[in-house]
Amino acid sequence: MKHSAGILLYRLRSHGPEVLLVHPGGPFWARKDQGAWSIPKGEVIEGESAETAARREFEEETGKCPEGVGIELEPIRQSGGKTVFAWAVLGDFDPANLRSNTFAMEWPPRSGRMTDFPEVDRAEWFCLPTARTKINKAQANLLDQLSILTGSGS
Repeated sequence: MKHSAGILLYRLRSHGPEVLLVHPGGPFWARKDQGAWSIPKGEVIEGESAETAARREFEEETGKCPEGVGIELEPIRQSGGKTVFAWAVLGDFDPANLRSNTFAMEWPPRSGRMTDFPEVDRAEWFCLPTARTKINKAQANLLDQLSILTGSGS
């Protein structure tokens, strides 16, 4: 079974923590919002530590290397069975500076034409209650864990 790893970047505000979530790129996700967002994450390569993979994937999906100490969260299991390892990192990121890797797929379907799409088409900061409505439901537990870590109770 493949594993993913990611960074839950957060910042502290007077109303509580905010988290950076990313929206997947490509035509399948273009009109999806609720439950479509995710932490920046990706596959752990054989021989790579999960935290190294998490930091690499964050940089590939946002264009910025996450700085700061990561606090390891309890892994979660997504509906497809994939285990996601995550680290909470206190930091900041300007979504206007998003620079994502791309992937190629045949588009339109059965056209024979390959088209490049960004892995992530946008990034946004959300307060925890809003993030819970946006994030992939399997990843909501990561928000719960952050809430406990920060003592926000949201």
